[in-house]
Amino acid sequence: MINVTKTYLPNREKYQKYIDRIFQSGWLTNNGELVQELEKRIAEFCGVPHIVLTCNGTVALQVAYRLLGLQGEVVTTPFTFVATTSSLIWEGLKPIFADIDPATFNIDPAKVIKKVTARTSAIVGVHVYGNVCEVEALAKIASQNKLKVIYDAAHAFGVNYRGKNIANYGDIVVFSFHATKIFHTIEGGALAIRDANLAQAARLMINFGIPGPDQIATLGINCKMNEFQAAMGLCVLDDFPEMIRQRRIVHERYLSTLAGHPRLGFQQCSSYVQNNFSYFPLLFDSEKTLLEVRERLNAHQIFPRRYFYPSLDTLAFLKTKQKATVSRDIATRILCLPVFESLSEKDQENIIKIVLKYS
Repeated sequence: MINVTKTYLPNREKYQKYIDRIFQSGWLTNNGELVQELEKRIAEFCGVPHIVLTCNGTVALQVAYRLLGLQGEVVTTPFTFVATTSSLIWEGLKPIFADIDPATFNIDPAKVIKKVTARTSAIVGVHVYGNVCEVEALAKIASQNKLKVIYDAAHAFGVNYRGKNIANYGDIVVFSFHATKIFHTIEGGALAIRDANLAQAARLMINFGIPGPDQIATLGINCKMNEFQAAMGLCVLDDFPEMIRQRRIVHERYLSTLAGHPRLGFQQCSSYVQNNFSYFPLLFDSEKTLLEVRERLNAHQIFPRRYFYPSLDTLAFLKTKQKATVSRDIATRILCLPVFESLSEKDQENIIKIVLKYS
């Protein structure tokens, strides 16, 4: 069976050494030494002063909204994983969908401007498949309208833009470290924060608002990362450069063999973006073709994913009349092909052969 991704597992003996440290210390959670070590290393890797680790990426988004005091409406993209939208609603915020650019698949700044009102408090952009949003344009809109900017960078760990890690753009950048992601901590997430006071508030917020024994300073919740998660992250982070190298090979093999097909399309990435090759989205000429290709792949025990489908402006529980026509169109025709470090050339050639035959 070949799935759209395969969780990377590091050297078992190396991971065991970290586990031994946990058993020796008896410190399993509550800002343990491995969590502190991983926060420091990721901060250095991203070039930001503060990384706050959490138990997953969804709660990291919720914490970010609370930290920035968001209220009312938030302009965001309908072409993303549901957590980007559901976390807003969970926090009592109203998502206002700005349609996407048909080439980059990212939120379109020209559409964002039209959605900003007196009720808007923020913009939540998503670096879709690791392709960086038009951060300069969104920053300008935010500055002119006194809005906060949060980036959902679930797909973009290790991505650079204009030579600088994407953790340096926006007020807060949120990562997901789920096991399906290129960098993972089994489950987990993080907030990248440049403001020291905001980072301190985040640390309080993820620990019930408790700064120390016999003290409760503010409203908080429990969403800390534990030591076993951090141990996995420390191992995976060591291997990250080699993972990127191997994924680049898979990515380039897909691109070189599929790019000439007249009925297949590809995401347009900025020349300023240094990719992490976490996904390979393929755009078909119709939903009918996509479904045919998927069926043929599934028959060979190959399972790509319709990622993202459906477009979030179509969700019934939102009870909204918003319509993002570009997002709806792309969502019906996009399929992510399998990408992971250990995908063999033979298996990839079989995937390519099936895609070309039925497209």
